[in-house]
Amino acid sequence: MNKTYKNRQEGAGFLARALEQYPLKNPIVLAIPRGGVETGYYVAEHLDCELAVIVSRKLGYMAQPELAFGAISEGKSLYLDPRIRIPLTKDEINRTIRKEEVELARRIQEYRDGEPLPDLQDRTVILVDDGIATGGTIMAAIDSCRKMKAGRIIAAAPVAPFEMQRKLKSVADDVVITELPEFFYAVSQAYVHFPGLTDREVKQFLNMHKKKRQSGKTNQVSS
Repeated sequence: MNKTYKNRQEGAGFLARALEQYPLKNPIVLAIPRGGVETGYYVAEHLDCELAVIVSRKLGYMAQPELAFGAISEGKSLYLDPRIRIPLTKDEINRTIRKEEVELARRIQEYRDGEPLPDLQDRTVILVDDGIATGGTIMAAIDSCRKMKAGRIIAAAPVAPFEMQRKLKSVADDVVITELPEFFYAVSQAYVHFPGLTDREVKQFLNMHKKKRQSGKTNQVSS
């Protein structure tokens, strides 16, 4: 590991500056909650562009919820990880999907008041998370953006496993990850301060961004 970020804001600063080199056509940052919303907030602020939430949920085994076999995202997007070899029946997969669809719908209502995603057609979509582990949630989110005819999709995060860059390049137009440790065990390893975010905090970041956009005020992310 070459660097450790103090917090999500510092990680977002490195990420935002790395994104400056890319051509951005009517860009929008789509952040994956919860932690990705804090990172996305600072990236959108630095790039002076729109911020919205895209909800994606991992699919965990019933007996081991932390072990994911895939993910779902908005628009009925489904990603099943081909590397997982623990047998699952169609019924087990569908039961898990139905369970996570309930939470997905709850978060859309909570974070966007039930409103649909903004129009993504022909826009540059920057999909942001605070880190990528297995890649399932961002893979499902990429599929959602493709269905909405996004012009260009950039998968972006301050940290991910070394092999993740190649994996994401197979589905995204660009991949921007500022730290790719060879020995990766958790997203939290890249941060000194890495608290979980609540729904309330997610909404606070979204509301702060909305107010700044409405007032025309933007701030650059500090290093």
